Amino acid sequence: MTEELKKKFLFNRDETGRFIVKSYITGKSYFVEPIGDGRVGEWGSYNPSTGEIEHKKGAGKYTGSVTRDESLITEENGFINIWETPVGASPFAEIERRDREYELQGVRAKKEGTS
Repeated sequence: MTEELKKKFLFNRDETGRFIVKSYITGKSYFVEPIGDGRVGEWGSYNPSTGEIEHKKGAGKYTGSVTRDESLITEENGFINIWETPVGASPFAEIERRDREYELQGVRAKKEGTS
């Protein structure tokens, strides 16, 4: 994984929804990228007099996901063990499961100040 790709991955993360989880136990980094349709969801305040959703300032600015074509998590970019969680599922349970497997294999994070 190149530093350039890491910077690109985190660039504009409010728009893309991308983030990285780093395990303090194993030292492994897990890259998370919400995949969506590129459309902003309906959100805002319900106006009972009109029966409509009134959007807040900034509505439509962020989708919080990327389309499959925009995905950076590919084998060509150096990612291995790529998986996709079902729609509506949190990636954190899978991250914990995988991290536990690494821990059982003896993978441990290096302590700062040691080599």
